[in-house]
Amino acid sequence: MKYLEEYRDARAARHYSRLLRKMVTRPWTIMEVCGGQTHAIVRFGVDELLPPEIMLVHGPGCPVCVTPVELIDKAVEIAARPNVIFCSFGDMLRVPGSNSDLFSVKARGGDVRIVYSPLDALKIARENPSREVVFFAVGFETTAPANAMAVYQAKQLGVKNFSILVSHVLVPPAMEAILSSPTNRVNGFLAAGHVCTVMGYHEYEPISRKYRVPIVVTGFEPVDILQGLVMCVRQLEEGRAEVENQYTRAVKREGNTSAQKLIQEVFQVVARKWRGIGEIPSSGLGLREPYREFDAEERFGVASQCVEESPECISGLILQGVKKPHECPAFASRCTPEHPLGATMVSSEGACAAYYRYRRPQATSPARSDEA
Repeated sequence: MKYLEEYRDARAARHYSRLLRKMVTRPWTIMEVCGGQTHAIVRFGVDELLPPEIMLVHGPGCPVCVTPVELIDKAVEIAARPNVIFCSFGDMLRVPGSNSDLFSVKARGGDVRIVYSPLDALKIARENPSREVVFFAVGFETTAPANAMAVYQAKQLGVKNFSILVSHVLVPPAMEAILSSPTNRVNGFLAAGHVCTVMGYHEYEPISRKYRVPIVVTGFEPVDILQGLVMCVRQLEEGRAEVENQYTRAVKREGNTSAQKLIQEVFQVVARKWRGIGEIPSSGLGLREPYREFDAEERFGVASQCVEESPECISGLILQGVKKPHECPAFASRCTPEHPLGATMVSSEGACAAYYRYRRPQATSPARSDEA
């Protein structure tokens, strides 16, 4: 299969592994930003192919994981109302809020539906004009164009019973927050390829210059990640700090300008709270004034809520690369996918979920060794 098998080729993986072992002369800590890359690294054992000097830490690039508790609570409150059809991606249903989750609302009779696109939710709204239909709009720059399109179409079509609960976050401000932290130990980044297909990578160039940190736009297969690491480590060893693009088969520097225009038409940059991390200035998207009628928080009067997160969950430290999942005392004991303390254990892109699935002692390794 073109663009898949060649990026899971074991000989190519060994080649890049040998290159890394030859070029590295000192310890480097590199963060992969995206949860999809984290799962590929753990699933295929990419980190086990690296020389001991290279440490990978996992970043805040899982949209489900960084959705704050307050938003989950608001989703639960709205979804429990009798005249509401609440639509969401499936990952969000088991993410715990303060006292409940969307799956529990559904079990109690709430009309909570899993959809695969915000346009599906808009279709449901048009088919049910007597009911309020709400879509849980979570995600990074990757999902923003589709969510913007749903709101844009709703306005154009005059659909009055559709709204979105917005929890959009942006990658570059989160990277700056990590680099500015006194606990930062990241020397280089593997940037998420799919985010860059939308936004390009010109946004990363000022960050690379300001913090003297290499950033390599990278894909999601094992060979992609190893090649991205070679490019990143080569820069570190040569004392360079630039933005490079490993994912050239999908990413251009300017990104998808049509998608960017649609995002800018519907959304504006706002401050946003990240679960386990706190508020990061200019790190999220909110609806612009002409589209505020589609804001579920205002429509349902749930705009102001502030709750405390579980002190037992260390997902914030994991999302900032300070800790790894297996360093959490609750990992795989008091925190499991069936009874998660935090979103990183229940999301399909969560770092804790990756370690639980692929790295527990009882987890099977043959699949990984066969596929790498």
